[in-house]
Amino acid sequence: MVRDDLNRDNEYALSANHDEAHGVELRKMIWKVTGLLTLITVVEVLTGAFVKQYIDGTPNSIWPVIKWSFIVLTLIKAAYIVLKFMHLGDETKSFKYVLLTPYFIFMAYLIFILLTEAYHVNSILYP
Repeated sequence: MVRDDLNRDNEYALSANHDEAHGVELRKMIWKVTGLLTLITVVEVLTGAFVKQYIDGTPNSIWPVIKWSFIVLTLIKAAYIVLKFMHLGDETKSFKYVLLTPYFIFMAYLIFILLTEAYHVNSILYP
C-alpha cells in the first residue's frame, strides 16, 4: 500500500504544524545562534591567546578583568543555549525564574569557591 501523505517535494509534509516557511525560519535561527556562539568563542580564544597572565615575571594588571570576562562570556553562552535550544525563551517569566534562580545561585557558589580556593593556593605558593 502506498502512503498518499508522503510528498517528496515538501520535507515538512508529515508534520501538521510545520511548513517550509517555518523550516526556513528555524534554519535562520540556528545559523544566527551558531554565529553568535562562534563569535563569543573566538573572542574568548583570541583574548586568552594574546593577553598573558604574567609580563616579564610580573603579574599583568588587567588579568583579573580577563578572568571575569571569561566567566561572564561563558555564562552568556550557556544561557543563550538554554534559551534557544532548550526552548526556555518561549516559557512564562515565572517558570523561567523557577528554573534559572537555583542555577544562578549554584553558579555563583561555584565561582566563589573557585576564586576563594585559588586565592588561598596562590597565597601559599607565592607568599
